[in-house]
Amino acid sequence: MAAFRYTHAVVSRLPNSLENQGNIDIEEAKKQHENYVRLLREIGLDVIELPPDESLPECVFVEDTAVVCNGTALIARSGAAHRTQEVETIRVVLKKELGLPIIEISDAQARLEGGDVLFTGREFFVGISQATNEAGARAVASAFPEYPCTPIKVPESKHLKSFITMGGPDLLCVGSGKEAQEVLKRMEREATFSYGIIILPEDEAANVLYINNTLVHRSVEEIPLSVKVFSEKIDYPRRPIKISQLASKSNGLTSSCILVRRTRHLRNL
Repeated sequence: MAAFRYTHAVVSRLPNSLENQGNIDIEEAKKQHENYVRLLREIGLDVIELPPDESLPECVFVEDTAVVCNGTALIARSGAAHRTQEVETIRVVLKKELGLPIIEISDAQARLEGGDVLFTGREFFVGISQATNEAGARAVASAFPEYPCTPIKVPESKHLKSFITMGGPDLLCVGSGKEAQEVLKRMEREATFSYGIIILPEDEAANVLYINNTLVHRSVEEIPLSVKVFSEKIDYPRRPIKISQLASKSNGLTSSCILVRRTRHLRNL
């Protein structure tokens, strides 16, 4: 499906200041992030790496700053004041380096973070959470009117992609836990299209990346039961990777990149 064919990824290197957030081995996190970036390149993506910003400890989690679809970027609007500069940095990269048309959210009351936005290739689901509100969901619908867009209530402290992501064309990956299953039921009630579903024993396994006919998921050391399910259910290439340190602070695999389909050759910053 063309919706999951990508040419570029935007990532940010890990700042040492993330360690001040606690509960993270910063050196191991850096190694995992380096392997993550290497894997994106091996899958065929041209990766733009931004330098780490020590004043922005969460800058590695670029997913929240924008929603990119069909060559257009909707700039997110976080309610967290300390993340405003992250958004400004990504706006410049998407506009000047990638040459993408930029859409700004005009509603001052809107709140939107990219980790709450799931694009299935056919429609959008937007998690209504602590970070994203109904006005934010309306901004996604307005930016991409060619697709249905449905708001979905999720537990406030988590993003939608903590519970469910795309594991392939028309294929949802979702955890087996109570909260994840409740989110899935809401999506199934509201969905415009029908999807296949893989239910995973470990909830944290549900955050995957499907890029250019390759499924990127967490390593067998981190999700042993779910890796077995993937091996039984998925018949296209799979690439496992360790992401435990970054996942302790974020959605996991999706949170550390913005995926873009673009033809122009780009350079690293």
